[in-house]
Amino acid sequence: MANASPSGDELRPEYDESVFENAERGKYARRYADGTNIVRLAPDVAAAFPDEKAVNDALRFVMRVADDAGRLTGRST
Repeated sequence: MANASPSGDELRPEYDESVFENAERGKYARRYADGTNIVRLAPDVAAAFPDEKAVNDALRFVMRVADDAGRLTGRST
């Protein structure tokens, strides 16, 4: 198994190995991570929201309520 990696994976015969000679694993990983904000929801929470819009709408509502509550309980100087 000349193409086997330490994990046991093999490159399929139809792929040309020379294409991967200068490949760099994770070359764009940092740039991608800097431009994303992915949050994984718990299964029970995800089940309550049908799509991305529903999650964003709910979170915006919570932010408004928290902001309003902060103004109501804030002390005057």
